[in-house]
Order: sequence, then structure tokens, then C-alpha cells
Amino acid sequence: MNYRQFGRIDWNVSALGFGCMRFPEKDNQIDEPAAVRMLHTAIDAGVNYIDTAWPYHNEQSEPLVGRALAENGYRQKVRLATKLPSWSVHKAEDMDRFLHEQLKRLQTEQIDFYLLHTLNREYWDRLTRLDVLSWAEKKIAQGKIAHLGFSFHDEYSVFAEILAAYDWDFCQIQYNYMNLTHQAGRRGLKEAAKKGLAVVIMEPLLGGSLAKTPESVQKIWDDAPVQRTPVDWALQWLWDQPEVSVVLSGMSSLEQVEQNLAAAASSGTESYTESDHATIKAVQQAFSSRATIPCTTCGYCMPCPHGVDIPRNFTAYNKATMFDAVAEAKGEYRWMRESFERGIAPADQRAAACIACGECEPKCPQHIPISTRMAEVDAFLRE
Repeated sequence: MNYRQFGRIDWNVSALGFGCMRFPEKDNQIDEPAAVRMLHTAIDAGVNYIDTAWPYHNEQSEPLVGRALAENGYRQKVRLATKLPSWSVHKAEDMDRFLHEQLKRLQTEQIDFYLLHTLNREYWDRLTRLDVLSWAEKKIAQGKIAHLGFSFHDEYSVFAEILAAYDWDFCQIQYNYMNLTHQAGRRGLKEAAKKGLAVVIMEPLLGGSLAKTPESVQKIWDDAPVQRTPVDWALQWLWDQPEVSVVLSGMSSLEQVEQNLAAAASSGTESYTESDHATIKAVQQAFSSRATIPCTTCGYCMPCPHGVDIPRNFTAYNKATMFDAVAEAKGEYRWMRESFERGIAPADQRAAACIACGECEPKCPQHIPISTRMAEVDAFLRE
């Protein structure tokens, strides 16, 4: 295993971190023997960053991780990250309630890395009103939290505001070679690292989409001077960047664990050649050419007066066509509905909620007939 400095914290983190949201399942339950074996295999090979969260696997992930780490001293071999479910915090008492239960689930006296989960404008504003930062500092002083960070899903301007609001130890962002300007993006990666934060990478394979090989993309991989699997290309591209502290992988089988361990063993910074970068650029262009809707996610069409997240719907639709990822795109669309139904999102953000008012269309620099395309998106992604 190769290790990297974790921001300004005096600790070296494994290049590969274990994301605990995609364990194998049987009958809608985590396959516990398989999941525990995967975790132990990764830790035995040197993985020392384990990431989970309150909602993963319908709240089964944290208890499973707690049981797995309680065996044979595994808890002492790793540092553990979990997250405050921001969408469910409506009063100050909620923060204590969630942390208390998480410590119990994880069978630990301290969370090494505690994140404010999936921050966006709404959640950040609400948590700020509830003085979450003062609360967190009290928990750090009590020894229940060691380091405070946040995970992020919104526009860069919101990321920059959150970054400047507190002396964070680390942050977690979605980043891969197809998401250079999406959400925090490369700009956020560099700014956070410049401030001394460790940067944890999630979605390195864009939910598995970059592991797929449409014919036009596979030809580029096959013609490259260096032969790697699509997964290895994506992971090595991330590890090549010195600002990246650790790359999380949500692994679903022991085979994936072993493959990612092998990739991490050959990781390094600033080792990509000009030829490697040219190959990635060609792949980016090949994927982009498969997009159905020419949306650049600039956000000029937003906000929608009816709560529809227009760029997110177009992104999900394009994911289906760009990456041959229909099931994943439909899963994203389903999650948008469930988020509204469970109170995580304030409105139904799906294309289904579009009433074709037309207010967004004059604002679109790409002149997309948004109302018409929203109906197309809903017809394609609705289950």
C-alpha cells in the first residue's frame, strides 16, 4: 500500500479508502460475511481509512462496520469516518441524538473524522442557524470527535463560502476525469488543498459509469501506449494529483477489493505522462460526444420556481446515453423522488414536476427547449 499525507494532520492515509455504501447484499440486507471479509482483506493489505454514513444501506452500514472493526483489533488499525445526516437535523438536540447513536452503532468512543453530510445551500444555512460549528467544537473538546470536515454537493460558490467559514481539517468532494467543473471540481480541490485541508475523493468512477467501455471509448484505451483497465485509468488519474489525499471506492465484491488494492500499490503523484493525459482527453471527448442533451450544467436556468433541478435531470439523462448506464440513471431519478418523499429534498426535483411554464428557456445559453426535453427525460427515466 502507498500512503499520502492527510492535509496538515500528522498522519499518513492509505491511497485507497474503503467506502461502505455498496456492500454486497442478499434479500435487501448486507451480506455480512462477505462484507466483513472484504473489509478485513482491505485493512490487512494496508487500507486505513474507512468511510460510512448514517443512511448507507438503509442504516445498516454503520452497525456492520462497527461489528467488523470490533473483531481482532481492527478498530485500532484504521481511522473511521462517518457523517451527520444534515437533512434530518432540524433542532440542536438532533445533533447530539445522531452522534450518540453513531458512537453506539460503530462501537467506538470517538469518531476520527466527522463530516457534515452532503452540504448544499439549504443544509448549510440551516446548520449554521443551529450553530453546528460551536456544537462540533464542544464534541471535539469532549473527545467524541477528533477532526471535523464536510462532504459537498452544490455549486462552487457555495463550496467556497463553506470553505471560508471555518478552519476545517478536511473535506470530501465528488471528482473524476468527467467532473472537472461539476460541483467543487478541480477548482475546489486545489483551493481546499491550498488551505491545508485533506481532500477525500468520492465517486472516482462516477457511480461505476467510468468502468464501462462503450466501443468508441474502448478503442481509445486499446490504442493507448500504456495498457490499463478503465478503472485503473480513472484511479491513477486521481492519484497523480498531489492535492488528492485519499480516493474512496465503494466496493461490492472481494474481486473489486483485490483489483483496487493492486491499483493503489502502483499509485503515485505527478507520474502521468503527456501521452497518458492525451489518452484521458480523448476519452473525455468520446464520452461527451455521446451526450443526448447539450447541457453544460452552467445553472443559468436555475432556480426553477417549481423546484425542478434542471441540470441534474439532464445530467442523469446524459449519463444513460454517455456511459450506457440506464439503470444507474434511473436509480438517480428514483433517488430524487425518494429524497423528496423522505424530506431530504425540499421539493420534487425530477423532470416530472416540470409544468412547462417556460421561465427557464430564455436563460439557457445553449438554447435548449427545456420544457420539451424535461418531458423526454421523465418519459425515459420514470420507472
